[in-house]
Amino acid sequence: QVQLVESGGGLVQAGGSLRLSCAASGRTLSSLAMGWFRQAPGKEREFVTSTNWSGGSTYYADSVKGRFTLSRDNAKNTVYLQMNSLKPEDTAVYYCAARPATISRSTILSYDYWGQGTQVTVSS
Repeated sequence: QVQLVESGGGLVQAGGSLRLSCAASGRTLSSLAMGWFRQAPGKEREFVTSTNWSGGSTYYADSVKGRFTLSRDNAKNTVYLQMNSLKPEDTAVYYCAARPATISRSTILSYDYWGQGTQVTVSS
């Protein structure tokens, strides 16, 4: 069983930055592909970014490409999502997800483990 705990959310003005963290326990992070998803009020959960087990391949949704950066520190069992140039449309609950595989995916059903989510609110 894998437990994921997100942190780092909050309220920020448009153009600002936040860094989210996702701490994993119960399994070595290097055995997991990781992803971030988000869900805005009244909308479906959507893919944001993902990385394979080593961090060698990372993928981004077009809406965040060039602004968000996903990184992982397997030694600390933690993944990070650096979010820059935030926009009001980035407002959502952000979820960390893990799948026991080497390759990451962009689909929700591909992930077996989820964190509780952290709220990100971007004011205009």
